[in-house]
Amino acid sequence: MPIQEEINTSDRLSLARFLTQVENGDPNARSLLDTLYLQSGRAHRIGVTGAPGTGKSSLVNRLTLHIRQTLNKTVAIIAVDPSSPFTGGAILGDRLRMRDLAGDSGVFIRSMASRGALGGLALATTQLARVFDGAGFDYVIIETVGAGQSEVEVASLAHSTIVVEAPGFGDDIQAIKAGIMEIADILVINKADLPGVENTERALRANLELGYNRTITRKAGHMDMSTKAKNEDSQWHPPIVKTVATTGEGMSDLLGALLKHREYLENSGQLRKLESKRLESEIMNLLQDRLTSDWIKKTGTRKMESAIQEVVNRRWSPNQAVDWLIEQSF
Repeated sequence: MPIQEEINTSDRLSLARFLTQVENGDPNARSLLDTLYLQSGRAHRIGVTGAPGTGKSSLVNRLTLHIRQTLNKTVAIIAVDPSSPFTGGAILGDRLRMRDLAGDSGVFIRSMASRGALGGLALATTQLARVFDGAGFDYVIIETVGAGQSEVEVASLAHSTIVVEAPGFGDDIQAIKAGIMEIADILVINKADLPGVENTERALRANLELGYNRTITRKAGHMDMSTKAKNEDSQWHPPIVKTVATTGEGMSDLLGALLKHREYLENSGQLRKLESKRLESEIMNLLQDRLTSDWIKKTGTRKMESAIQEVVNRRWSPNQAVDWLIEQSF
């Protein structure tokens, strides 16, 4: 069935079909993706990451409800689930935790598999976020798989990154591991009704006082983080918000922090800088994918198989195999 020339928040069936085509890499979806890009740039992208068990899905559920009830804005949710390394499948079970949002025409939930992508984000996540943006959604929330420190990848896609912690998860130093704290625009201590919340908050504040006010840029597949003195007034200081997602406690404070961060990005000029770096990275990734695909089409798979056999038999090193394959393409 052909895709409509226009996709919007109300045409849910066409939107769902198009998302499937984008996620599957259907070449027929490319022209509409190009058109949607020209309509995008208005949605605020929110990344939600943190260790498994901290209540990220419940938090996203309550935050979305609060956005709908308070601001009456539309929300799209991309829930990335881990893929099995054996079957490639994924449970895609986040909708079970977001049943409160069922039937709301202003909310669209899309579960997708990480497909082994580094950082817990599938390569198609960026394009799915763009589809929702171009379709007219006001907020796009990306919830990651919660695989650990590799979750820093979410910071390259989101305007505002929420790192979720919870008390009672053992060693408080887990909250301070490099790569997680540095990407947080907002720190959330969820399950704040549990014992140990004071220790968790103390550990987070101690880390913030070290002065890790950072400027994050995106360079072709890796994060480049530089520290700046914490007394610079122009820098954003990540607030710590305590929430209880199961009851909705703290959602007003969390939404307020998100709105303040958006205002900071716009007033400081950081929003445009972040978008520029993100697009630079996306173009580089697309270029690498396109060149690899074109090379395979031009050279064929037989030479690749031959090179692999030479490496397997220890006659060539992987570097020598690549040198030979490049020579064969000219």
